[in-house]
Formats: sequence, structure tokens, C-alpha cells
Amino acid sequence: MRPISHRLVRSSIFRAALVYICLFGAAVLVPVGVIYWTAVGSLTRQIDATIEAEITGLAEQFNERGVLGLIRAIQRRTKRAREGRGLYLLTDANYAPLAGNLSRWPDVPPDEQGWITFPLENAEGEGGGINLGRARAFDLGGWYHLLVGHDVRERLFVAEEIRESLAWGIAAAIVLSLIGGVLMSRKLLGRVDVINDTSREIMAGDLGRRVPVSGRGDEFDQLAGNLNAMLDQIQRLLAGVKQVSDNIAHDLRSPLARLRSRLEVTLMEAPDPAAYREAIERSIAEADGLLKTFNALLSIAQAEAGAPRRDFDVVDLSALLGDVAELYEPLAEARGQTLTATANGRAEIRGDRDLLFQAVANLADNAVKFAPEGGQVGLALAREAGEARVTVTDDGPGIPEAARERVLERFFRLEASRSTPGSGLGLSLVAAAARLHHGKLSLEDNAPGLRVRLSIPLQPRA
Repeated sequence: MRPISHRLVRSSIFRAALVYICLFGAAVLVPVGVIYWTAVGSLTRQIDATIEAEITGLAEQFNERGVLGLIRAIQRRTKRAREGRGLYLLTDANYAPLAGNLSRWPDVPPDEQGWITFPLENAEGEGGGINLGRARAFDLGGWYHLLVGHDVRERLFVAEEIRESLAWGIAAAIVLSLIGGVLMSRKLLGRVDVINDTSREIMAGDLGRRVPVSGRGDEFDQLAGNLNAMLDQIQRLLAGVKQVSDNIAHDLRSPLARLRSRLEVTLMEAPDPAAYREAIERSIAEADGLLKTFNALLSIAQAEAGAPRRDFDVVDLSALLGDVAELYEPLAEARGQTLTATANGRAEIRGDRDLLFQAVANLADNAVKFAPEGGQVGLALAREAGEARVTVTDDGPGIPEAARERVLERFFRLEASRSTPGSGLGLSLVAAAARLHHGKLSLEDNAPGLRVRLSIPLQPRA
């Protein structure tokens, strides 16, 4: 097995975590960008408001006292410039400096709104280097030029601090998300490994293994529960297949052995033609029994596969019930039984008439077979709640409630010795026919005896 770190990187869980981290990072960058641009924009607006106020004050000085008054005002403000970081420059028509704390006029042209952003040298004692200034320029009557601005060192410093803080915050969030994604992926991958390990052990032949359940009730527990239920069902099916195989071997071996033995004895004893005829007739009867078993298996397989549905036609169950009663009435009379058939009106459905006839005939055959001599056998048809319900009753020994589900299995018999006539396929065929026609089969106590009800919807399903 590869190390878990390699499998972790290649796992879909880890890739999903990475996708989540990328989406999380993108989601964080949007508000972070908004915060950054809002903060920087707020600082810029404050600087611009300060510059506008300076311009208003200097304009008043120029209007009231002329150029000399403006120069004195600039000189006073220049003295406070170290604290307020104000930038001032008054030049003549040739841009020769007259007053201010800038040595020359910036070479940068103003933008559409008259703003200039230009590099400037820091004052001594502030570390030197290049800084930026933001200012507005004015033409005073064509004889003088005025520039009023502000050192944007604080804005740059605050912007840099915000960028660093946001960068560290984003990096920490990504690292924590990555760590969380790795831990989560390892945990989920560990639970998936438990399922894979159990599956490998089951494939190796240990059919009794089951996926452990943590008890937390999460999706993995639900998956483990479904897998365990599926494995239980598979184990039951395998056991059923084994049981069916054993039953088939028993039910087919005995008649085949009798058939071979009878023919072998007949040939060895060389009897007269009458004995030959009797042996052939009994062999034909044995072969008919085998064919009946195979035909029943084939009918069940076809019904469970749904193959006959394309041949569905309108079936009158009242007429079908009458035919079954007519078929089994002589057999019931021979056993001294009373067979009654009642139909509460017509009940038409869409279905396979031959299969339904065989199913109802199997129910009638069981009722006549297990009802005592002189007993009662009843066939009834009724329409209830949009269904046609065929009910077959007898007053025989019945079926214990604990075994009513198992008698629907193929080749299952209540008699363990399997000495009574029959193949154990009758009720299996009835159950398959009920499923094919979207119906239900129920076995109930008739006190005494058994009541079997076959319910089929009157309206066909699309």
C-alpha cells in the first residue's frame, strides 16, 4: 500500500479541499480589496480636502493683499510645513521660485482635474530618499504660478501597513485552511480506507466481514449501514442459491434414479409386453414430473424478468376463476371435499392469462391437496379499493406464521423429508406472477386452514 501522504495528494478528497481553499481565497480577496481601496481612498480624500482648504485660504490672501500678502502667507505656512507636511511654491512667469518650500517647479504635467503627483526629496532628519507629493497648480493672471500640495508620506505608509496586514491575514487564512483541509482529508481518507480494506477482505473470501460503524450517524455511517445491509442480502441470496441447488439436486435426483432403475430392471427381467408397457407409462409419468418442475422454474424466471409484459391482454378474472373451479371440482369431489366458487361481478385487468391461470390453479391445487377429506375449499373474487382480489381458502393444517415468508421461496417445503408430492415451486410461481402484475400475495390464518389472497390492480400501470 502506498504511503498515506502520496495517496492524500492524489485523492479526490484532497483535491476538493484545494478547490475549496482556492474559492475561499478568492472570496476573501474581494472584501479585502474593498477594504484596502476604501481605506486608501479615504486617506486620499482627506489629503485632497486639506489641500483645497489651503488653496481657499491662499486665494483669499491673494485677493485681499496681492502678491506680497500671498508671499507672506506662504512663508508663514512654510514654517509650519514640517508638522503639517504642506507643500507650497510661488514662481514668476518663467517658473523662477519666489516663495515656498519646493526648490523647483515639478516637471510632471497635471491631470484633467489639475492634480499633480510628483517625486520630491525628503527633508533632512527624515531619512532622506524619494517621497511623493500631491498638489494642484494655478496660473495667477499670467504673471505668477502657484502650486499648493501635501506630502503623501503618511498615506503611503498607511497603505503599506494595510497591504502588509491584509497579506499576512490572507496568508494565515490560506495556511490554516490548507492545514484544515489536510487534516480533514486524512480523516476522511482513513474512513474510506476502512471501507476499502473491508471490501478487499470480502473479495478474498471472508463473506462474514462487515464495514465498522462509528455510531456518529453521519454519511459514512449511512454508507456503511447500506453496504452491510447489501452484504447481508448477498449472503442470504448465496445461502438461498445453495439451498435451491441442494433442493434441485434432491428433487431431480430421486425421480431420475427411479426412472433409470425401473428401466434397468425391466430390461434385466425381460418381462412380457404388458410389463414393458407399464414401465414405459410410469417412466413417462416420471418424465412429466421432471418437465413440470423445469416448466415451473422457467415460468418463474420469465415472470421475474418481466418478459411476458409485452404480451399482456385484457383478462377477465371471473371467467378465469370459473375455469380453475371447473378443472379442480372433480378432484375435490373424489376426495369428498366441497369446492365453492363465487365471483362478485366482472373484474378485468391487463395481464398474462396463462400465467395468472397457472398461479390460481396452483393455489387451488394446494387447497385441495392439504384440505382433509370432506373438507371445504373456497375460491372467491371481489373488487375492493381499485383491486381485483382472488381469495383461496381451505380448512387444512395451514402454515405457521413464522414460515409464511419462507414458503414463497423456491423448493421450500414445510416437510423436511420432502416425501409428499410436489416440487415446492407452486407458491413461488404465484408470488412471481403477483410481482409481474404489480400485485400482492398474502397468506393468512383461516382458523382452521389457510387463506391466500392474490390482489392485482384493476388499472394497469404505464
